[in-house]
Amino acid sequence: MLNPYRVLDLTTERGLLCGQILADLGADVIKVEPPGGSSARKLGPFYQDQEDAENSLYWWAYNRNKRGVTLDITRSEGQDLLRRLARDAKFLIESDNPGTLAQYGLSYNELAADNPGLIYVSITPFGQDGPKASYADSDLVILASSGPLVITGDEDRPPVRLSVPQGYLHASAAAAPAALIALHESHRSNRGQHIDISAQQAAAQATQSTILAAPLNDAETRRMAGGAKMGPLEIRLLWPAKDGHVSIAYLFGSAFAHFTKRLMDWIYEEGFCDKEVQQMDWVDMGGGLFGGDPKTLEDYERLKLIVEDFTKTKTKEELFQNALDRGLLVAPVTTIDEVVESEQLESRQYWTAVDHEEMGKAFAYPGPFAKFSEQPIDYKRRPPKIGEHNAEVYGELGLDAQALAELQNKGII
Repeated sequence: MLNPYRVLDLTTERGLLCGQILADLGADVIKVEPPGGSSARKLGPFYQDQEDAENSLYWWAYNRNKRGVTLDITRSEGQDLLRRLARDAKFLIESDNPGTLAQYGLSYNELAADNPGLIYVSITPFGQDGPKASYADSDLVILASSGPLVITGDEDRPPVRLSVPQGYLHASAAAAPAALIALHESHRSNRGQHIDISAQQAAAQATQSTILAAPLNDAETRRMAGGAKMGPLEIRLLWPAKDGHVSIAYLFGSAFAHFTKRLMDWIYEEGFCDKEVQQMDWVDMGGGLFGGDPKTLEDYERLKLIVEDFTKTKTKEELFQNALDRGLLVAPVTTIDEVVESEQLESRQYWTAVDHEEMGKAFAYPGPFAKFSEQPIDYKRRPPKIGEHNAEVYGELGLDAQALAELQNKGII
């Protein structure tokens, strides 16, 4: 779909996913790394626990379908080479701190002077301007500044971040469609533009509707392990099973009453509650629950213990199968191994083999983010090794082997 277009991907770990999305859609993405390799190559885990720049599974995860070159853009000869590459590119993606590339004469305005159609995407912690534009950052800082962190963790302890970095994945996932929107607009104007992506703004969407509570003076969601707190209401969403956990939407009111009644009928059949509990008015209870009625809140806490006692006697599979048979809002919390072995993903041929010829084997990669009937996403390339396509890409600029050797000796590539 993007076959006619070239992308220069100058990003660090902040923006690798953006380039990969465009590469999956068919663009010729050239990953530009410093000589010696990107900082992202230092991130684990590593294949067979061998800490090597070519074995980073983080690198593998976000760089398929790209060609790779090395280039020192801090030096004049490297800057000249990048300008030459940018003249024929449709997109350039970068994730340096605001103003960094401008110091090297590689700002949007400078590159667009030679290529007016260039779509230049900048991914930064807080955007190109504003009082925090120059602040230091980390994934923890991004999640703390954008809101998701405050609703994650136990209520009686400090907030905790998610186990894997999320902030820049949100930013990259916003940057890719933004680039495509700019591409669509350029078909009308024949001009590119500078896209300014703030990771803080992108990750703020992960709070869902909670981000609207404060400006609308509504009750803000507060963190609670396995659920969320809204005022005095503690909504529980996770429940123990024999072999793990399940998620149950155990709520009331007209939207949830029928599901809750069917669950309580099953719990009654199994002898975990009496007739009086089974026949409670689940529609009416919703009004009291969300209205903060003390008696209803007390009943809810008692009911949650009944449900917990019940779910602990069942496996995840038993609870899920009964959810399908009885029409319940119950879903298993799957482990990573269970995701890998998922029958659903296998039936959709999700896992995709990517050959690593130098290792003599293929590895299963997560499959395409979408299935297209006419032009399916194809994994044509494994992630590039350091400088793997230097001769190929720079040869397209007319550089011969001698010129490349000289540039390598100087440390430019």
